[in-house]
Amino acid sequence: MSAQTEAPAVPDTDVMSITAGQLPHTAPLLAGAFAAAIGVVAGLLLGSGITVMLLIAWLVFVLGLQVWSRLVEGSRKAADRLVSSLVWSAFAVAMIPLVSLIVTVVVKGGPVLSPEFLQRDMTGFAALGQGGGIYHAIMGTIMVTALAAVIAVPVGVFAAIYLVEYGAGRPLAKGITFLVDVMTGIPSIVAGLFAVSLFIVITGNQLPRLGIGGGVALSLLMIPTVIRSVEEMLKLVPDDLREASYALGVPKWRTIVKVVLPTAVAGIVTGVTLAIARVAGETAPLLLIVGTFPSANWNPFSGPVQTLPVYIYTSLSQTSSAKYGDIWTDRVWGAALVLIIIVMALNLIARIIGNVFAPKTGR
Repeated sequence: MSAQTEAPAVPDTDVMSITAGQLPHTAPLLAGAFAAAIGVVAGLLLGSGITVMLLIAWLVFVLGLQVWSRLVEGSRKAADRLVSSLVWSAFAVAMIPLVSLIVTVVVKGGPVLSPEFLQRDMTGFAALGQGGGIYHAIMGTIMVTALAAVIAVPVGVFAAIYLVEYGAGRPLAKGITFLVDVMTGIPSIVAGLFAVSLFIVITGNQLPRLGIGGGVALSLLMIPTVIRSVEEMLKLVPDDLREASYALGVPKWRTIVKVVLPTAVAGIVTGVTLAIARVAGETAPLLLIVGTFPSANWNPFSGPVQTLPVYIYTSLSQTSSAKYGDIWTDRVWGAALVLIIIVMALNLIARIIGNVFAPKTGR
């Protein structure tokens, strides 16, 4: 009897496939249009507002797409579409206040921006309520933020270098890390109180108003952010680069300067710039130590300095005026728009610098 070998059975692709079918690429759009129609009709029948209509439409979209996908594609693909719908929904909800804020500030503050508003200060106009601009507040914000960066960046960078390169596992490094974590969570008003107390001791004035005091207060808020960002960037530098440098007889300090820092410079500059953008909009500490001033003060060691956040805060008290309330309201929105533009510009500069200084990769 001759043995006959049977060819192995070819699996049925239809049986082995995970899904029984595939929805068209336009399925989410079709489900969204259907859900929007249902939401509008249901809202009109119930006499509800736009919020209820959106909620009904969202429920119909999520449940309808889930059922449709389960019938056509199977349970695994339906679960994937459900999670994707929830993630995109959460993203949309998170974007609503941000987009609303930006649109509101641009619509109300855009018409106020003019060469006069940007190039004049409030000398002679603060009491009258007419005319004037925010030039002094813009220059004060730049000066105080620059002072804070001059103080905080060297301290933060050198502290991060010690934590990563020299103090790994040492009690002092652990103590510094703990203090940095504590400083990260302190309220900004505490930094202002520290600056006031410090300059009361230095100057003997019971109510010091100094631009350098604002720089010190903001630097206390910057230092933890700079340390954390630089520390994480230094940890990303491969140890192989350090070991190769040590193998060539290069001392540790020179390895840090010539190998470690250039490799991490993109992330370091980005973290520092974002830290500067974070403190540029602080108000509470500057109210305590910087004060207000109707014109530009270029001497940070003498007299108060006006900044944009403080200008916005103090101008709000003038919006209740029956005669000049609308003028002050326009100034508040215009100053808010300028402050947002400055912060967005700093974030954009951080991204550009990060891309320029990022290590180039190639074959």
